[in-house]
This record gives sequence, C-alpha cells and structure tokens, in this order.
Amino acid sequence: MNSTISEPLDLGNQKFYPKGKIFYQLSVPALVEHAILNREGVLTECGALVADTGKFTGRSPKDRYIVHDDKTKSTVWWGDINQPLEAKYYGQLLTKMMHYMKDINLYVRDGYVCAEKNHRLTLRVITESAYQNIFAHHLFMRPSRNEPLSSINWTILAIPGFEAIPLVDGVRSANFVIINFTEQVVLIGGTGYTGEIKKSIFSVLNYLLPTEKGILSMHCSANVGKERGDTALFFGLSGTGKTTLSADEARMLVGDDEHGWSEEGVFNFEGGCYAKCVGLAEEKEPQIFNAIRFGTLLENVCMLGESRIPDYNNISKTENTRAAYPVHFIKGAVEPAIAEHPKHIFFLTADAFGVLPPISKLSVEQAMYHFISGYTAKVAGTESGIIEPTATFSACFGKAFLPLHPAKYAAILGKKLKTHQVQVWLVNTGWIGGAYGVGKRIPLVHTRNLIQAALRGDLDEVDYQTHLIFGLAYPRSCPNVPSDILSPRDSWRDKEAYFAQANKLAEAFAENFKQYEAEMDIKILEAAPKVQIVSL
Repeated sequence: MNSTISEPLDLGNQKFYPKGKIFYQLSVPALVEHAILNREGVLTECGALVADTGKFTGRSPKDRYIVHDDKTKSTVWWGDINQPLEAKYYGQLLTKMMHYMKDINLYVRDGYVCAEKNHRLTLRVITESAYQNIFAHHLFMRPSRNEPLSSINWTILAIPGFEAIPLVDGVRSANFVIINFTEQVVLIGGTGYTGEIKKSIFSVLNYLLPTEKGILSMHCSANVGKERGDTALFFGLSGTGKTTLSADEARMLVGDDEHGWSEEGVFNFEGGCYAKCVGLAEEKEPQIFNAIRFGTLLENVCMLGESRIPDYNNISKTENTRAAYPVHFIKGAVEPAIAEHPKHIFFLTADAFGVLPPISKLSVEQAMYHFISGYTAKVAGTESGIIEPTATFSACFGKAFLPLHPAKYAAILGKKLKTHQVQVWLVNTGWIGGAYGVGKRIPLVHTRNLIQAALRGDLDEVDYQTHLIFGLAYPRSCPNVPSDILSPRDSWRDKEAYFAQANKLAEAFAENFKQYEAEMDIKILEAAPKVQIVSL
C-alpha cells in the first residue's frame, strides 16, 4: 500500500520534495512484506522478522555529535560524550542527504514519545529500510486513528546508505549521528543499527525535560505491583539485568528502558521494548521469550540452519543481538504507561570483582553517589583486550546519552528521593566467593528473591551489617535466599584477598569521581568508599 503525503517533508528549516515512492504509516504486516521483498530479512518459525543491520551491530558513540550554536554552546556538557559540530557541517550533510534521498523509496512514520500527555514530543521518522520503520513503529508511541498528530516537533532521518566524507564534512567517520536542537532534526547516516534512532531521541529528552520542565529523565526500567501502588525503578548498564529483572510475571511492566519522573509520577518515554537476546531461554526470561512472535523485529540473530529457529546462543555476528516489540506484547503491561511515584529504586551492577553485597540499603547521599558513579564491570571475553575484570563507570547509568552535566540529574533525583521518601537499593547481579574466573555468578533466582523481599518489606526489620570499606548496609538474612551469600567477605575463602580486592575497587571509584567532585555537596563526597587496612 502506498500512502502519500500532500505536503513536502519538513527537515528543519528546509523543505524536501522526494521523487521516489513514500510509504507512509504502513502497517507492520505491510512493512514485513516490504522487508522480505527488499531482501532486508527473513521470517523465523514463529513469524518474527530477522534483519541484519550490516556493518554496525551496535552504537558508535565516537561518531555522535551535537550542533554547537547559540542554543547549546553554554548549556551542553561538552566533552568526549557530547562532541560539537559546526552548524555549517550540519547544513552541508543535510543537503547531501536530501540529494541522496530524492530518488529512493522512503518509509515515513509519525509517532510520539512520553506517555504523559502534558509532556509529549511528536516525531517523524524517515527511514531508508522497512525494518527500520518497524523498529520506529514498535519503540515510539503510536497515535490512534482518532488522535492524529496536529504537528511534528522533531524529525529523524535514518539513511544507512548515505555516508559522509570525513575530510570534507567535519566528522570522524563515514557514519554519523547528529542532533540539532535548534532545527529539531536528527541525522543518522552510514549505519543501519536501529539503536541509534532510539538513543538519539533519548538524548533529546535528556536535554529538554530537565531544562524546560524540571523532569528527571532516567535510563531505567519500571514496573508496578498488581495493586498499582508500589512502583519500582531499575537502573543498570548493559548486562546487569535491567530488562530481565523488570520483566516479572508477578508485576506489570511500565517500560524496559527509558522513563521520566515528573511532579505527577513516572511515565514511559517509549511504546515498546528493545531487549537483548543473547542466551535467551523461556525458563529464564519467559515474558521476553514469549514476546517474540509475528511483528517482532529480531536484529542480527543467527538461526539453526534452514530450520528458521533462532539460536540465541550463537553470537558469531554480535553479542548485542536484540528483539524489538511493542510493549503490549508483554502480558500485563501497563497501558497507558504511567505509574505513581516510586517506592523502591534498584541500582543494578554486575560486580565482576566479587566485592559488593548481593543487596544493600542506601542512604540518600549514598544513592546520589552511586547514581553519579553508575558502576558495573566488564569481564574477560566481552571485549578484545580484556583479560581480567575491568571497572566501568557511566554517570547516571547512561552517560553516553546525557547532554547535561550529571550533577543536574543527580540534584533532581536527590530532591525527589527526599520528597517522596523512596528507598534505594544497590543490587549486585555479578559475582560472589571471588572475582570472575574464581567465584561464581549470583543465581538469577536469588537476585529475584532479594528484590521481591525488598518490595514486600521483608528486609525492613532484619539485622544489617555495614561494609567496612564501602559503608553499605546489607541484610544478614532474607527469606528464600541462603544466608551465606549475603556477606561478600564471608563468601570468600581468602579474607585478605577479599579486602585487597575491595580496596582496589574503592580506588577505582575514587579515581572516577574526581571529575565530579567540584559540583558535589560534601555529604555526597562523604558517602564514597574509603580505602583502609582491615585487621582480620
């Protein structure tokens, strides 16, 4: 089905008059047909579309830019994350992209972000490929037939076939992502990885919502209990279990990745989920596994021969295999995706050093310290060159998407924690009994039971012990969890080796936090771990 747009396409301050076919607001079945005819993908046995995103199977952070102009020059946190690009190069690339686009077929989709009506941002996503448009359909919110969008706030061009010339166009590589806050346009070229579409708009919201509305934008998942009154947020970097732990059959999913926290409560930015598929199995993650059906987009997933059965353990293309689907594919998802103020927040970290307790209760100051730190660890085998655990810090658990200084987000968080008396927990989904290669990964069932106990209030009255170096209060007992895993020190055979490892990690925290100290209150600085000699 060809739908036409009577008006020219607005691209910032320019009009675009395409000569090729414009496929506007196609249904998912129609887009699947297009993707197959275009040889963009094939169907699995359960009807999901598997697409190959090409050269790029993940984001390219060093190729992301923000246009440096009067609007952004004094407000953006410039540096290695937010790289400036002169407006003239943006205009140059846009002109070249339009020249490339004028003779090809394009897929156009209108939608919006932010479930809370008062904070919506309308979008027009223009893609070169049908599978990219399926992604936009799933991940952004879909206007109903009775609710057409009266205007478009932001436009995203996602054209992987167009490449820049670095020496001419002011960018580092042939691929690029450019955000222009003045023109309200995002340019994505040279990469077919759809995560760039999703995260560019997340970056836009991370700039607009805190500065214009005082809303805390958050890289987290959220769910609620059946009574709808006990909202929980889950922060965590890739591999920590953010999506897995929020997908709980006993609770209802609000969203798996991006949310806002306003004066009214919590709301999802998105209309769908973008779940990692590596090692996916029904018995471990039934909600995600069962969401993969006709309409779901699988990216870079390998299959077992000609059987068309997905092989989620095969990471020969990439470890970053993904499934994109609308949130209503998750049974019991909250619609509209709005919830009350949270009662509990969980900071998830996969501590490969085996130092942190499986769960700890944080004070407000500790919560702000660990929020700004955003710690997890990489392990050998996940990236070339890594042969032992490596500490990784990402401010606010999403540094790559923060146009503003982390202190801006932390200040809003601290105020909300105090106003709404929210309990924050630090949850280690990583190793106990030793570091990676010696100890063992904490079983998922134990982590789930710890979180459920916290949500039920079972950890309110138990005895707590304070970690000698990190100052964390951790419970000495928990229903349905073996007590011998709750104390990380006790789970190690060699106690001296444990404290040496704990001091090493504390030093890494201190070194990372130096870049933020000038902006921090003394009480937050006092919540830092303290390197010390422990007498056994």
